[in-house]
Amino acid sequence: MSKKPDVVMIGLGYIGLPTAALIAQNKTCVHGVDINPKVVETINAGQIHIVEPELDIAVANAVKEGYLKADTVPVEANTYLIVVPTPFKAKNEPDISFVEAATKAILPLLKEGDLYIIESTSPIGTTEQMMHLIYSKRPELESKLNIAYCPERVLPGNVMYELVHNDRVIGGVDEKSTNKAVAFYSQFIKGALHKTNARTAEMCKLVENSSRDVQIAFANELSLICDKADINVWELIALANKHPRVNILQPGCGVGGHCIAVDPYFIVADYPMESKIIGKAREINNYKSFWCAEKVQTARLEFELKHGRKPSIALMGLAFKPNIDDLRESPAKYIAQKVLQNANNETYFIVEPNIETHKVFKLTCYSEAVKEADIIAFLVAHDEFKNLDLPKEKVILDFCGIVK
Repeated sequence: MSKKPDVVMIGLGYIGLPTAALIAQNKTCVHGVDINPKVVETINAGQIHIVEPELDIAVANAVKEGYLKADTVPVEANTYLIVVPTPFKAKNEPDISFVEAATKAILPLLKEGDLYIIESTSPIGTTEQMMHLIYSKRPELESKLNIAYCPERVLPGNVMYELVHNDRVIGGVDEKSTNKAVAFYSQFIKGALHKTNARTAEMCKLVENSSRDVQIAFANELSLICDKADINVWELIALANKHPRVNILQPGCGVGGHCIAVDPYFIVADYPMESKIIGKAREINNYKSFWCAEKVQTARLEFELKHGRKPSIALMGLAFKPNIDDLRESPAKYIAQKVLQNANNETYFIVEPNIETHKVFKLTCYSEAVKEADIIAFLVAHDEFKNLDLPKEKVILDFCGIVK
């Protein structure tokens, strides 16, 4: 059945689609927009193009009941959510052209009283910038729209739960807009809704992930120090965390994903002189990936010198974090690319249990890779890797705490 949409969701990716499904679950009609026709076709068939627990059921039901429809173009509604990527230009400068393009796409559809919300991670001032763009093209609507910013706070692999239960920070360009946005989200969200202004809401998203990046950088820097000092970093951190006021995170092979590896640059780009710690944390976490790739190269050369033959090498994991299929900004993917660039007739097994195929890498089953490889490098702590039987003759490189 066809229903007039109340909400237009522009962007049907890892955040946009779950949010659209959540809203549709509450019997609110959502018109989802994506520039990829295959994504649109998949969703309209009641299926999903990403891996996220419970999302497939939510989308299938929403489409079947007529509360969710996807298209490549927007239509008129009362609420417009912008949930599109904000990638980088040169020198890690944020690119808001997708947000701008999405805003221009709905310009002819806007009417008095409508609610326009940006959820995309954005540089400080983006919401106000889009407000000026809208009013410059539609001056008759000045001060008659409700314009706000509300960043998501979700963990991939648990998105459907966290969208409902996590607190949200909501900032409008004025008090009226803030209140209108809070009223909208209160229909779907059980977490507390915290009112502020648009600039503070934008900064809040960036600060949250920059804080986590700095903490991870401390753990990664410790791992570099411990490697030189011949200390088990995992044991060290476990012991240090026995202190009642110490909570050191676990090191890894870098930082990836669409938030922690990206958001700090939004601050550094605009405030380079004031963001010394934030910028240095980015450098450390990026360097850790390079360091891991070099460790694999060194292990390869040492094996060849010791055994007089080329080793076979398993690179375990490509996703940016455990138990998901998301490879965005993945340090593991970078390591695999870096290692393969310097390949010299070795046999490589690339493993990622959460995806079936990859355009660049030929994927191997993890059990086969562990059986056949001489060197096993754990890049991501997927659950499938945690109880593997690892023969003593294998060379193990554990970058994510798999081997206890």
